[in-house]
This record gives sequence, structure tokens and C-alpha cells, in this order.
Amino acid sequence: MTTFWFIVIAFLWTGYFVLEGFDFGVGALLPLLSRSEADRRQVLGTIGPVWDGNEVWLITAIGAMFAAFPAWYSGLLSGFYLPVFLVITGLIVRGVGLEWRGKVHSRREVALCDAGIVTGSVLPAFLWGAIFGNLLFGTALATVLGGALSLSVAVLHGAVFVALKTTGGVRARARRAALLAAVGAMPVALSTLPSVPGRGPLWTLGTALLAAAALAAGVTLVWGRREGWAFAATATAITATTATVFGVLSAAPLPGLTLAEAASAPYTLTLLTWIGLIALPGVLAYQAWTYWVFRKRLTAEVSLNA
Repeated sequence: MTTFWFIVIAFLWTGYFVLEGFDFGVGALLPLLSRSEADRRQVLGTIGPVWDGNEVWLITAIGAMFAAFPAWYSGLLSGFYLPVFLVITGLIVRGVGLEWRGKVHSRREVALCDAGIVTGSVLPAFLWGAIFGNLLFGTALATVLGGALSLSVAVLHGAVFVALKTTGGVRARARRAALLAAVGAMPVALSTLPSVPGRGPLWTLGTALLAAAALAAGVTLVWGRREGWAFAATATAITATTATVFGVLSAAPLPGLTLAEAASAPYTLTLLTWIGLIALPGVLAYQAWTYWVFRKRLTAEVSLNA
């Protein structure tokens, strides 16, 4: 049960980083992809129906950690209290910006909402990478590289998503932004590869190489205007990166703490399993349905009338 719940938590974090990753990227790119209010509404319309649902993955992941691995939960959140606090603050500010933007009318108020969206996207995107980089390697350099990697990949992922979901000038600018983001993401991703061997199981080297290859494939595909396949490639890169991180953490999720030591009692894990088997399929089905309903591209006209 201990290994099973570690895999479940890794799956939940993976879902969060893949789905919230493009949310962060879209928010960070808002001022760069927009030339008018119609453009800004078109960009934000790509995540409007899904961003709050994507945050549920974080709540579920943290909740599962609390129930299944309370020692890991308490050690992670207390050891990284300030960055986690800043992440939560950023998510709140971004949520307020997204919800209130359509309800205010003055240019100053709209600009404040936009600033909140950008800040609340950039901050968590950088800090999550910094937290896990520090958790894995415990050095200042790893912290900065982890933050730079997660932010640059989120921007790339978000740019590809906007290109996939829009038309016209916004789509063209999103493709260019994706190529520029790759200039930052690829060197950072490649610089982290030498640190993987010896840190975790042998298969983590394979997932790290897969992440780098998928990232490169995503850049090539977006250059060829194959946005759907490019998005699948960047999502694969994030999935493989998260698998690598949790593969390394599988031996010791915190320094000096094994999974067995961090886990709850067998009865608690069994009860959690039954709850998960009942609840999780419904949550996944609902979110899949949401993405299916809002699968079409957005035009500026549709965004303005929404």
C-alpha cells in the first residue's frame, strides 16, 4: 500500500503540473501575446473554463500526502514554508485577477487584474521548480535551475496551448513565443541531465532523457505548425520530468526519511484506497468531459461575446 499511494501521489502531482503548467504559461504570456483587449480576452479565454478545475489536482495531491504520508507532508510544508506561502499567495492573486477582470470597467482596475494574473502565474511556476530542485539536491544552484526549468517549460507549454486553441494574430504570436521559450528551456533541461545518474533508480535516467527528447520534439512540431502534437510532446516532457523527480524521491521523500517511516498505518491506507477507487474515476471523467466540451479554437469574436 505504501508504494501504491506514493505512485498515486506522483500521478496527482503529474496531473497538476501538466494541466496547471499551461495555465501558468498562458498567464505569464498575457502581455506578450496581446495587442488589444480582444486579444487579451482571447488569450484568457483559452483557460477560462478549466483553470480552477486544474487547481483541484494540487488540493488532491496535498490532501493525499497529508492522509497517506503525514510525516512527508509536514516536513515538506514546514521546511519550505515561505516558498509554499508565496505559491498560495500567487494562486489567490491570480484567481482574483481572473474572476474580477470581467467585472471591472476602468482601465486601471483591468490593468491591476492583468498584473495579478501575470504575477500569480510566474511566481508559482518558478517556485514549484525551486522547491523540488532544492528537495532533490539541496543546493542554491539546483534551486535556481529547478525554478528556471519549471518556469521556462510552463511558458513553452502555455504558448503551445494558446497556439492550439486560438486563431489569427494571437496564434502566430503564440508560436513565436513558444520558440523563444524553448531557447531558455532546452539549455536548462540539458544542464540538469548529468545530475540524474546515481540519484535514483536506473529508469529515472531514461525518463530524464525522454523529457529532453519530448521537449525538443515539441519545439520542432510547433515550428511545423503541428500544435496538437506539440502540446502532446510538451505534456510528455512534463510527465517524464515529474516521473524522474518522484523516482529520485522514492528512496527518501525527505532527507533521512524513508517512505515506510513517512507512511500512515496500513488501515488508513486501505481506507484511503477505497475512497480513491470511488471518487477518482468520477473526478477524472468530469474533467475529461470539460475539456471535450471546450475543445474548439477561440476567435476574437467568440471571446468578446463570451
